[in-house]
Amino acid sequence: MKFLRFGAEGQEKPGLLDEGGLIRDLSGVIKDLTPDQLGAEALAKLADLDVEALPVVEGAPRLGVPVAGIRKVLAIGLNYADHAAETGAVPPKEPMLFSKAITSICGPDDPTELPASSTHLDWEVELGFVIGTRAKAIPAGTGPDHIAGYVLANDYSEREWQKDRAGQFVKGKSHDTFCPLGPWLVTRDEVADPQDLDMYLRVNGESRQKGNTSTMIHKVAFLVDYLSQFVTLEPGDVILTGTPPGVGAGMKPPRYLKAGDIVELGIDGLGTQRHEVVAL
Repeated sequence: MKFLRFGAEGQEKPGLLDEGGLIRDLSGVIKDLTPDQLGAEALAKLADLDVEALPVVEGAPRLGVPVAGIRKVLAIGLNYADHAAETGAVPPKEPMLFSKAITSICGPDDPTELPASSTHLDWEVELGFVIGTRAKAIPAGTGPDHIAGYVLANDYSEREWQKDRAGQFVKGKSHDTFCPLGPWLVTRDEVADPQDLDMYLRVNGESRQKGNTSTMIHKVAFLVDYLSQFVTLEPGDVILTGTPPGVGAGMKPPRYLKAGDIVELGIDGLGTQRHEVVAL
C-alpha cells in the first residue's frame, strides 16, 4: 500500500493512494499515520480495508511527511561506490553514520529554504526506509523484518557548513526543509527488491543525478542489522541510505543551488518530489 498524509502543514490527515491514483481519506479509520500504525499487525488491518469505500479526497491537496511522530532520522554517508569515486573518497569499510535534526523534515513538494549565510547548498536523491518494529542488537539477517516501508528523500546538504565549519555533518544537514520525505510510505511488500531501483534528480530540467540502488555499498538489509547494534531503532525512525553520483560538490567546477532553482527527483515506485529554492 501507499500511505500518505494530506492537508495544510500541522493539519495533515492520514490517507492512502488507491490503484487508480486517487487519494482516499483514512481519517475515519485512524486518527493519523503514527509509529504505532507501522507494525505488521496494524498494517495488515489497514490492508484489509475496503479501499473503494473510503472517501475520495478531491483536488490536489498539499502532501505532508507521510508518517507523523518521527523521532529520529539517521543517514549513511558515501554509501554508493560511484558517488565515493566522484568525490575522490575511499569507500568506508563500515557505514558512515550521521543524523539530521527532526526539524529538517518537510513535505515532498514544500519549498526548500536557502539560508542567508548559505553558499554551497547541494542536493542528494536518496532511498529511505521507515522502521516498523523495534530493533535493538538484532540477529544478522533479520533486518528486513523490522522495515515498515520505503520513502523517497532528498538529503539537502550545505557543504560549507558540513565540511568547513567544524564539528560533525549534522550542522550542514539539519536546517529546516533539508529533509523532504514522501510523497508516500510504500509498504515493504510493494518493493520487490530495494537494491534494484532507478533514481534521478534534475535541477531546472537538467539531469544531475541518475543511478540505481544496486551500486549501494552497504545494502538495506545489512544497515538495519548494523545500526541496531549501536542505537535502538524505534517504529517511525527514518534511515536514509546514501546517494548516487551527480551531486553539485562533485561537479567540475562545483555547482550549488540558488534562489529560484527548481529541484525534481524520483525513485521507481516511490513517487516524485518537486521543490522551489527560496531565499530567507
